Amino acid sequence: MGSEVQLRRHALRIFRAALTAADPREAILRRMRRYNLRRFQNIYLVGAGKASARMAAALEHVPGLRITGGLVNVKYGHTAPLRWVELLECGHPVPDENGLAGAKRIAEIARQAGRRDLLLCVISGGASALLPLPAEGISLADKQATTEALLACGADIHELNTIRKHLSAIKGGQLARLAWPATVIALVLADVIGDDLDVIGSGPTVPDRSTFAGALEIVRRYGLLERVPGNVRERLERGGAGEIEETPGPGDPAFARVRNVIVGSNRIAVDAAARASRALGYRTLVLSTMVQGETRDVARVHAAIAREIRASGHPVKPPACIISGGETTVTLCDGHGLGGRNQEFVLAAARDIAGMENVVVLSAGTDGTDGPTDAAGAIADGRTVARASEMGLSAAEGLARNDSYHFFEPLGDLIRTGPTGTNVMDVHVVMVG
Repeated sequence: MGSEVQLRRHALRIFRAALTAADPREAILRRMRRYNLRRFQNIYLVGAGKASARMAAALEHVPGLRITGGLVNVKYGHTAPLRWVELLECGHPVPDENGLAGAKRIAEIARQAGRRDLLLCVISGGASALLPLPAEGISLADKQATTEALLACGADIHELNTIRKHLSAIKGGQLARLAWPATVIALVLADVIGDDLDVIGSGPTVPDRSTFAGALEIVRRYGLLERVPGNVRERLERGGAGEIEETPGPGDPAFARVRNVIVGSNRIAVDAAARASRALGYRTLVLSTMVQGETRDVARVHAAIAREIRASGHPVKPPACIISGGETTVTLCDGHGLGGRNQEFVLAAARDIAGMENVVVLSAGTDGTDGPTDAAGAIADGRTVARASEMGLSAAEGLARNDSYHFFEPLGDLIRTGPTGTNVMDVHVVMVG
């Protein structure tokens, strides 16, 4: 148990185990058997997210669940065959006109649900961008520009979604308000640190703990107050001054008939990866499922752990597998390259493990996409930087340009899974043979 070829193969098997465990289908089928569905006159199904098509497909197979109709917004390419529910492919991470059209129709479906009806919501990562229904006075272009500015400055998902909720007419619990007095059951795939329901997909059916004042503070902290569109600045300032009603918070009557249920999480995926690692014979350590921070800094910490294992046998002796999960952020340096946080993670780590034997680093997104690319992530070993150099590729230049995709593609080291039907953040695997 030592060669890079075998370590690479095992790292990929461990990641695949995480994907299998994160599939929401079985969890949804188990959960829905608990409810008496015959008491509802109409059952509508709506939602948004990268994994929401597969979640909707699972609901269509629940015995006794008669779906009247519905609509789910999904990222382009992240579809699944459905009989009773319409899918609309939309833009992510920057919202587009399709997303706006779908969000309007989802709001209409929620409004038409009555006291004897059930509104089923499927929410997964990506729902914030895929459910753009701007608040009064805000345009889709305003939201697009604000999203792009926040992404470029490295804002994390909690900060990004705080802003989104206060520029929206459907997020931050407002979908639940639209559906009142219908019963609402929201099935949620957790894709944020800590599984905070009000952050996942910007919490369309969850009491909102954030405020206009908090949103305004985030914009100021990143120096964006004069760079965001004027309509956005005006709304946040008026909301911060108490001139605009806050999103519905804890205790609001809109949530009296709402139940929010997490059906999958990064912890479930990482635990499955750890079981697979142990079955392969590795001493396994799960660092955390709450990893966040600047991608390349987090990557260097993981590489340092690999070096420590090789040097001293701490914190575990080889053959070792270190696993973590979470969601890091990339602050754009040049910004003209192509990649994503997982590819950048592996590229940063590859520089620090260069020359080491029998060390492999993998990082990939459970949704099958990493940034605006067709890859889920990448994999590297101690020879990666040297192999790249022989091909005229520079790891340092790739990082400087945020161009990890074009570094790994010629090496054949991109991980391509295609859309996975799930989305529970990222999984990082470090192997020391």
